[in-house]
Amino acid sequence: MIKIGCCGFPESIEQYFKKFKLTEVQRTFYKPPSEETLKNWRSRAPKDFEFAVKAWQLITHDPNSPTYKKAGIKIPEEKKKLYGHFKPTPEVSEAWETISTICKILEAKVCLFQCPASFTPSEENIKNMKEFFSTINREGLIFAWEPRGKNWTAPLVKSLCEELDITHTVDPFASNPAYLAKDTAYLRLHGAPPGKKMYKYTYTDNDLYRLKDIIKSINVKQCYLLFNNITMKEDALRFQNYYNLPTT
Repeated sequence: MIKIGCCGFPESIEQYFKKFKLTEVQRTFYKPPSEETLKNWRSRAPKDFEFAVKAWQLITHDPNSPTYKKAGIKIPEEKKKLYGHFKPTPEVSEAWETISTICKILEAKVCLFQCPASFTPSEENIKNMKEFFSTINREGLIFAWEPRGKNWTAPLVKSLCEELDITHTVDPFASNPAYLAKDTAYLRLHGAPPGKKMYKYTYTDNDLYRLKDIIKSINVKQCYLLFNNITMKEDALRFQNYYNLPTT
């Protein structure tokens, strides 16, 4: 089963619901919406529409990340060490409780944890990650993890994901996932095959033909495919139509 969607809503929600059955919520990463907004989204969406939730940056990102400024979040200097990188602090735990509640409201099945380049495989980061995923209440969610830092080798990622029962998230044009939990792939298309300019890129037909072969080679029970480039809606629709998947 291939589930195709976009990272965020590239058009009005009503129009998006008519074309797709999946979206990855981006606002939850920057600054979570109100429960009223979330309930409104869920009530307006078709029953078979699926929301995947991107975890709040307070869990994954250091407060010095520019994404905090973009979200308008100001952390006092003396408290910055308490946020991000899965640190075992009340602040990170509270941020997870917020995301967990959001997943319940949206009836999400997958929660994505995207880490910044600054999250390297240090002894402290690995320890924090193990403690975080081993102690939080998963509420039946599938966890997907996208490491972006350097030096994360495939064997190390595989070992961590297998131990913690999380799915390794990649851009399928860049690499293959090292481990897939729950027989589920979660792939994010960031804008270009290797060597091309990221984000500001429209996938060619040849790219999409190749993508089809890549997905077939992964061979899992279900595959989430999220487009995250400047023409995400158009490319996702082309790929969806190419697979002759039903639309409403």
